[in-house]
Amino acid sequence: MPSYKAPVDEVVFLLNDVFDISRYGSLPGFAESTPDLVEAILAEAAKFCEEALQPLNQVGDRAGCVRRQDGEVETPPGFKDAYRAFVAGGWVGLAAPTEFGGQGLPYTLAAIVNEFASSANMAFAMYPGLSQGALAALLTHGSEAQKKIFAPKLISGAWSGTMNLTESHCGTDLGMLKTKAVLNGDGSYALFGEKIFISAGEHDLAENIIHLVLARIEGAPAGVKGISLFVAPKFLIEADGALGARNKLACGSIEHKMGIHGNSTCVMNYDGAKGWLIGEANKGLNAMFVMMNEARLGVAIQGLAISEVAYQNAAAYAKDRLQGRSLSGPKFPEKPADPIIVHPDVRRNLMSIRAFNEAARALVLWTALRSDIAHRSDDKAALQAAADHLSLLTPVLKGVLTDVGFDNAVRAQQVFGGHGYIAEWGMEQFVRDARIAMIYEGANGIQALDLVGRKLARDGGRAIMSFFGEIRSFIKENEAEPRLKPYLAGLKQGADHLEQATLWFMQNAMAKPDNAGAGSYDYMHLFGLVALGFMWAQITKAALARLAKGDGQASAMEAKLLTGKYFIERIMPETGAHLARITAGADAIMALPAELF
Repeated sequence: MPSYKAPVDEVVFLLNDVFDISRYGSLPGFAESTPDLVEAILAEAAKFCEEALQPLNQVGDRAGCVRRQDGEVETPPGFKDAYRAFVAGGWVGLAAPTEFGGQGLPYTLAAIVNEFASSANMAFAMYPGLSQGALAALLTHGSEAQKKIFAPKLISGAWSGTMNLTESHCGTDLGMLKTKAVLNGDGSYALFGEKIFISAGEHDLAENIIHLVLARIEGAPAGVKGISLFVAPKFLIEADGALGARNKLACGSIEHKMGIHGNSTCVMNYDGAKGWLIGEANKGLNAMFVMMNEARLGVAIQGLAISEVAYQNAAAYAKDRLQGRSLSGPKFPEKPADPIIVHPDVRRNLMSIRAFNEAARALVLWTALRSDIAHRSDDKAALQAAADHLSLLTPVLKGVLTDVGFDNAVRAQQVFGGHGYIAEWGMEQFVRDARIAMIYEGANGIQALDLVGRKLARDGGRAIMSFFGEIRSFIKENEAEPRLKPYLAGLKQGADHLEQATLWFMQNAMAKPDNAGAGSYDYMHLFGLVALGFMWAQITKAALARLAKGDGQASAMEAKLLTGKYFIERIMPETGAHLARITAGADAIMALPAELF
């Protein structure tokens, strides 16, 4: 059976040494987040995820969810008790507004807890994760009455939330959706249609499920300009807040899928279900994007989370499994063979995963801190800079962290050899669970197109220019530090490649849009490598500072320097290959006639 240990010390190092969380003390929620409180929260979250959630991961995978004859869905054994404990601990509302019963702590802490929970049990973590996304949309676009009705219950975990976008004939192209909304006499709407792939669409964990549904009001314009967002609860809510009659919506079936079996992915049927408009009519995508962007960051964290737990188990196995002898001579001559950790190819896999995990976690926290600024600061310049960062980095995090997270699950499986293919070791589940993250909340090819087609040029390229400026400033400020020079040199070369690719798009994509489409995926990954390299530069700077203090963390800090060196020498050079593919253009991709495929 696989194991999991939450990386609390890693997170504390990033918060205190790399990003100096104390600098954010003027933001609401941060002043209360003293170092002692943060460490206590992380320790408690780690304990819960390790002891309550991780043991249920294989249980949920094997048992799955069961739809009964009456349409109700039973979650796997142990999930109900774990959910009750999760909500009793206040984890759903950790970063939610205090006015609705939340704790008001930084979103950054909620992002960390999300990583721990997703590493321990990704399928389980999706239930409260979707509630947080629904809550974000309601708090941003809902009426005061809607906030009062739904927010406290979602925050407490008594109710859970979903997002209903996809239909069998439309996923990415939501302008084709057919679910319709007919105005009732009481101001509500009757919803008719079928939605598919609805995570947590029906389950037995919460007493009510709040569905956010995209639909088209009768007579609305065609395409995305005629889409509205509605809130439709599983049980209708009486004037006094009590649950009333069952709404006319139901789980038609549970999808049979590759992974995340512990989460109920449903076909949802709306047969005149009562729903209430959120925000303005025909402006539903604006409201839903709040939820989708929140979800995309959550999915990026899932990519990191699976990569982390897969690494932990592969590293432990490699230190224990005896097989063959070291190429440079036996390292354990008293044993019948050496542990496979001595073999360079095994180390290549492990170092590649580790070098990604540490930088990806830093990138998540850097972005989460910007999200806190965007939602809590009253400084207009800081707000704009944070919003630009989120807009630019969200598709990069979602696409790159889930792509590489899946690749790393496969690398970790490979370390196990044949045992990695056997279910009891748990590695094949990590591979299956990780695969969906590359697809849902916008397939990664769409993330790349969003980055190149929309985000780069927005506001005259202000966000990407700011990103380049931050890197150049960091390099200039630290170039005199001799031990940082190798890391800065690798970062500069990668950043130069990214600037060249950006300029190439400016010169070649307007006249020939296929050039943008053909190069977008490579550009997203080129961007991701540079962002990860930037994180490693900051991590190594902080590690050198800790070494200079001589505070007893020498071995851990030296490990960071070595891991960062591996990233710069062995992974960062891939930016050159991405640049070459981008500047090759679209001709080779688009030349073959469709009938010859």
